[in-house]
Amino acid sequence: MTAENTVELDSEQGAPVTDGTETRPTLPRIAMQQPKPRSETSETVVTLQDVGVWYGDYHALRGVNMEVNRNEITALIGPSGCGKSTLLRSINRMNDLIPGARVGGTIEVHGTDIYGSDVDPVEVRRHIGMVFQKPNPFPKSIYDNIAYGPRVLGQKKNLDDIVEESLTRAVLWDEVKDKLKTSGLSLSGGQQQRLCIARCIAVRPQVILMDEPCASLDPIATLKIEDLMQELADDYTIIIVTHNMQQAARVSDRTAFFTAKLDEHGERFGELVEYDLTHSIFTQPKDQRTEDYVSGRYG
Repeated sequence: MTAENTVELDSEQGAPVTDGTETRPTLPRIAMQQPKPRSETSETVVTLQDVGVWYGDYHALRGVNMEVNRNEITALIGPSGCGKSTLLRSINRMNDLIPGARVGGTIEVHGTDIYGSDVDPVEVRRHIGMVFQKPNPFPKSIYDNIAYGPRVLGQKKNLDDIVEESLTRAVLWDEVKDKLKTSGLSLSGGQQQRLCIARCIAVRPQVILMDEPCASLDPIATLKIEDLMQELADDYTIIIVTHNMQQAARVSDRTAFFTAKLDEHGERFGELVEYDLTHSIFTQPKDQRTEDYVSGRYG
């Protein structure tokens, strides 16, 4: 990313600045994208209204209200245990697979309540793909990893084209085109994660969810995934959970900060504190808790 396209916050992390009346710690130095202009015609793809998640009687996440726009990358940040991954899994009904889990409120994708009684959760997951923290290729060939989803959907023709296109979009084709019959498990960690992204986009979802997709990768592989995310945002809406503040600042258009609180019974639960353009979250947060977190003084 060139210097012209980034902005850095204040001076060195922890170095004090003085405004003439008091000394305050600065926010950390983080390279960021210049903020995109807020389009008045942006299409809302995902709408969350008063969303809460329970595991049995435990109310883990409460009162989340957000709108996610088309072709944007939205980052979910916050300390461990604040419900980021729980919320992410709710957006494609992965929590349905956990005994005792239930979701309250409303989650709409293009105006359809995905928890409606007439909605098939398998169909939801086709339109809302997910990439997990740890790469999870199937124990199949590289080719069959990509072709698996289209085959399940009944696609029989043009599989070669789908495989090549998906691997190309995931910036992996040139690295694997001569070994498509090789097991996907033989690839490096970064390649496996790009393979999983290629497998996800092979079924042409509308939304891609990524749960800390770079957590197990080295810095070089991480940058490749970040560059890939920004390219994919031209065609997909992406929601990413990350603990990496620099990553959120580099790749996302909007950022949601979550925190954990204790209820009257001493039980920990997550809530959304602030949701705004990423540039605003990192330079002019409205809530002191957000500033404390992005500056490293909390969490």
